[in-house]
Amino acid sequence: MSLTKKVYSLSLKSFKEIYDSLYVSLCLFANNYVHNLDLAKDLVQEVFIKVWEDKIEFKNESAVKSYMYMAVKNKSLDFLKSKQYKSTENLSLKDIDALNNETFYLKEVIIEEASTRIEMAINTLPKKCAQIIRLSLNGLSNSEIAQHLNISINTVKAQKKNAYKKLRPLLKNYFVLMAFVFEQNT
Repeated sequence: MSLTKKVYSLSLKSFKEIYDSLYVSLCLFANNYVHNLDLAKDLVQEVFIKVWEDKIEFKNESAVKSYMYMAVKNKSLDFLKSKQYKSTENLSLKDIDALNNETFYLKEVIIEEASTRIEMAINTLPKKCAQIIRLSLNGLSNSEIAQHLNISINTVKAQKKNAYKKLRPLLKNYFVLMAFVFEQNT
């Protein structure tokens, strides 16, 4: 992947910031390809090491994110095509080609980005309120949440109402993205 002229060089501080902001999302993204979280972490680590050791430079910060997702995708696909993987797993070339599909890649990037945005927004909520929203997003009903947390159903409803009121302005710019995510997860 050829990058544009040396415009955006990663200092140790900016590299750490990028690592901290993208590592978890990239691991989950890689896991969608290799279906092994420990392996996904190793692959993401290898990509970060290559970026640092090769002193890869980028056009801008946005290019960093695009590059990292594409590099993790390619690293994951390379692993799936490797002799090491083929000797222990039974994934056909057709299956690997399906994973290499642009639609699959874009869908997974969007899901990871939306999930990250939602989680960041939920983290701004008070602890109990965030806990209720997470349980709700995991499919629990109001009565199940109330029972699980040993609180009244009215408390659950009030907390959810407050949470949605706080989350709506934080996530308004990501509505289409989130609709896509929830459509894919149903």
